Amino acid sequence: MEQAAASSMTLPSADEALYEVVDDQIVELTPMGAYQAWLATILVTYLANFARQNALGRVIQETLFDLGPAINRKRRPDAAFVSYARWPRQQRVPNAEAWNVVPNLAVEIISPSNTGDAIVDKIAEYFRAGVECVWVVFTSQEQVYVYDSPTQVRIFSRHDRLPGEPVLPHFQLPLSTLFDEDE
Repeated sequence: MEQAAASSMTLPSADEALYEVVDDQIVELTPMGAYQAWLATILVTYLANFARQNALGRVIQETLFDLGPAINRKRRPDAAFVSYARWPRQQRVPNAEAWNVVPNLAVEIISPSNTGDAIVDKIAEYFRAGVECVWVVFTSQEQVYVYDSPTQVRIFSRHDRLPGEPVLPHFQLPLSTLFDEDE
């Protein structure tokens, strides 16, 4: 990942590389691999259908979230869920660089370019900002790590059902469905 100087704060245009903002510095993101992007799309589809059918909130993919001044970060999870309690149903998603709301759920799908330290740091930041749950999808192991806090994790494999609690009550996704979707 490259970092651009914060002094100019010239944000990349929509057709340029994806980025996050960390301590007032733009950090360009390495694009997800094709397989990881495909899994993100599948997961977003299942989550969005469930959230819509149950009138719970919105699911969005690769959107920049402003995590607030205390964190001083704008992060772009691979997928996220924002409940209607945090952003009312009647309020439109803003037409802005970043959505000024903390998602209830953040999902990170591990690509070959991700490092363990960077993911652990992001998980801690998400929780400091007020995210309630973080899912980390390890594609090569076909596992999902569900973080209920920075130190409390449950691990689910392709033979398990991924639970949505506490943020998406009654959501259950057989992980074999997710990992077999591309076959």
